[in-house]
Amino acid sequence: MDAIDNAVIWFNDWYGYVLIVLLVSAGLWWGVRTVIVQIRMLPDMARAIRETPPKAAGGTAQISAFRAFCISAASRVGTGNVAGVAVAITIGGPGAVFWMWVLAIIGGATAFVESTLGQLYKVRDGADYRGGPAYYLSRGIKNKRLGMVMALLFAAAITFTYGFVFNSVQSNSITAAVDLAIGSESAWVPYVIGGALATLTALVIFGGVHRISGVSQVVVPLMAIIYVGLALVIVVTNLSQLPGVIRDIVESAFGFREFVGGGVWAAIMQGMRRGLFSNEAGMGSTPNAAATAAVSHPAKQGLVQTLGVYFDTLVVCSATAFIILMSDPDYGSGVEGVQLTQTALAHHIGSWAGPLLAIILFFLAFSSVIGNYYYGETNIVFFTRRPWVLNVFRVAVIGFVFFGAIAKVSLVWNLADVFSSLMATVNIVGLFLIGGVAVALLSNYSVQRAKGLDPIFNRNDIPGLTGVECWDGTDPETIRDPLPESVLLK
Repeated sequence: MDAIDNAVIWFNDWYGYVLIVLLVSAGLWWGVRTVIVQIRMLPDMARAIRETPPKAAGGTAQISAFRAFCISAASRVGTGNVAGVAVAITIGGPGAVFWMWVLAIIGGATAFVESTLGQLYKVRDGADYRGGPAYYLSRGIKNKRLGMVMALLFAAAITFTYGFVFNSVQSNSITAAVDLAIGSESAWVPYVIGGALATLTALVIFGGVHRISGVSQVVVPLMAIIYVGLALVIVVTNLSQLPGVIRDIVESAFGFREFVGGGVWAAIMQGMRRGLFSNEAGMGSTPNAAATAAVSHPAKQGLVQTLGVYFDTLVVCSATAFIILMSDPDYGSGVEGVQLTQTALAHHIGSWAGPLLAIILFFLAFSSVIGNYYYGETNIVFFTRRPWVLNVFRVAVIGFVFFGAIAKVSLVWNLADVFSSLMATVNIVGLFLIGGVAVALLSNYSVQRAKGLDPIFNRNDIPGLTGVECWDGTDPETIRDPLPESVLLK
């Protein structure tokens, strides 16, 4: 078992560098192709997230842009924002935070492209929609055999990684946080926490996407507001330290002393790694959530999910970074991960920091569990729509949630890194093959916006577009009067 574990760790260390090169290259490429959409269209992102769709036939409520944003944020915003940032700072120093920010801005372009494609190639599921990389790879790549092979590889990897392993890690993190907060190492505590978490998970995931999005749109914003608000209070009460903290972040990212000692490289790698696995830009996970929204143009959900990258990294991860760096941490003390964040909080607000952080972590991790589950569900349905298969998957997810609370999951976590690397690689290759369609959709959107129109898309607007099931003008959010000839792409 140790030999397998060591081999998996070696592969992850080696391939981690390859994956970062792929993701950064993709972000830079799509940034150029979209003329830095992730920066110049910030106002449109704020506008798109507020859009409310009309009701479907029969008066059924549809998933709004904000609800889809919350599903993706539920998966993004979890223990990685609290513990992962602390690990990055412990290993890479303050400079890791700078490179985390850089990756978020670069990755915003990739997030736009993948989520726009997720919207374009979504399929109808009753009154709702489903979609994601498995759908746009199988439908968008002209070589259908290649597209289906890539789609099946991606669907299997994300189902295992998000549905099972990442959920085990989240429940394991919840148990560790509660143990740390109450100061108990009793054998029964993990079983109680695991049982409670498994029960809550069952109550939500058997309710379908509407219940998942309904819980997410309450839990995610509430916990984020509390956590970020706490960080703001700490920053304001320590305002005199802020210039020094910013200086440390920048100097550690570029400083000559750190470069000579190898610190810059550690900062770059840790910042980019933690940024990648926190904001998930290019991983192929968020297009599964993006596809659920009922919007009038695919580019709108691409913009919304780009905003999600910023929310995760520039807001929530930065909150953790400032909490830690303003506590003057001792990097050599052996305190790391969630304990470093907890120790920093205690430095600022006192002994009640432990229970407070445990509560915040519980809800952030629980929202990640249900968000991760939905990604698995969408890809199970890609394989088969038989209800019993989906119910077996749900039971298995609940079992892994309980298992994660009571077990050591180091090997499974390392395996998850392998599978997540596989899904990211497949997705990035797929984006290079069909991402030009997202650029054409952005042009279509921009032309309509320039004419003062609320952009609405019909699949006939882009001649030669194939594999698109929706966007035929029959859904209430896409009904419009014919566009002027000058608006259509030729």
